[in-house]
Amino acid sequence: MNESHSPARRGLLASSAALAAGAFSLSAEAGVQRSLQTDRSTIMASNIFITKDGTQIYYKDWGDGPVVTFSHGWPLNADAWDGQMHFLARNGFRVIAHDRRGHGRSSQPSAGNDMNTYADDLAQLIEALDIKHITMVGHSTGGGEVVRYIGRHGTRRVAKAVLIGAVPPVMLKSAANPEGLPIDVFDGIRAGVAGDRSQFYKELAIPFYGANRAGAKVSQGMLDQFWLWSMQSGQKNAYECVKAFSETDFTEDLKKIDVPTLFMHGEDDQIVPVRDSAKKAARLVKNAQEIYYPGASHGLTATLQDRVNADLLAFILATA
Repeated sequence: MNESHSPARRGLLASSAALAAGAFSLSAEAGVQRSLQTDRSTIMASNIFITKDGTQIYYKDWGDGPVVTFSHGWPLNADAWDGQMHFLARNGFRVIAHDRRGHGRSSQPSAGNDMNTYADDLAQLIEALDIKHITMVGHSTGGGEVVRYIGRHGTRRVAKAVLIGAVPPVMLKSAANPEGLPIDVFDGIRAGVAGDRSQFYKELAIPFYGANRAGAKVSQGMLDQFWLWSMQSGQKNAYECVKAFSETDFTEDLKKIDVPTLFMHGEDDQIVPVRDSAKKAARLVKNAQEIYYPGASHGLTATLQDRVNADLLAFILATA
């Protein structure tokens, strides 16, 4: 790591080394944590961030260079971005991804399973790490998180945005959004999560990656990976997140985006249909760029990893 990192991060690295050597007792570790407080949050050793309401957010932070953040989809975690993060880290970028509250290695609070809180958690992490000129990347629900972050916190720290298979403007069918999905679809998802969620996630992985399409080449390992990540989410958190990703209206947030923005979407997305998401959302963002992938699924970051990586890198490197 280079010397350009923030004092908070250098302190985190020093604390981690000392803890690994067994130099601190539990009480001393608490003192280290207090010493790393900022006005907004606390950074702990082992890449755990504490939000203002006490929620523990796990994040990974690889490489050096211009910063790219990643917000994952439901009900996965930061590991879903490994293919993009490893690629960009090898190409001179610092990449940061967190497990949303209630998902992965983060804690499972009873409250705050809504889009405003998700965006505020991300804002606290960004400010605590003091990162700037960020390219923010979000997939599916994470795309909504990125858009709501900009709507609530602006683009002072943001250089570009990339929305991949993202849920905005709004998924739920209504009089104002007749092309959306009916509430029965989301009630069915909630029933699956509240019931035999293990089997539900196994079955959901199939359309997520388009494995039910003729000629699809989706490995069993990819399907198993989806199940593993999904089972790491808290049942209550995953259940309540369905409302957040399906009913939140991001229309006004999209209108506030004033940085270069790229929409990437599979044309055969069975989870977030492209006609009611990217093709509508892009019209609300000034000078948005769009890339649509014929026959591609919702899980295109995995099924088309090399193409997505190349297009992502090209957009990040392009001048505004």
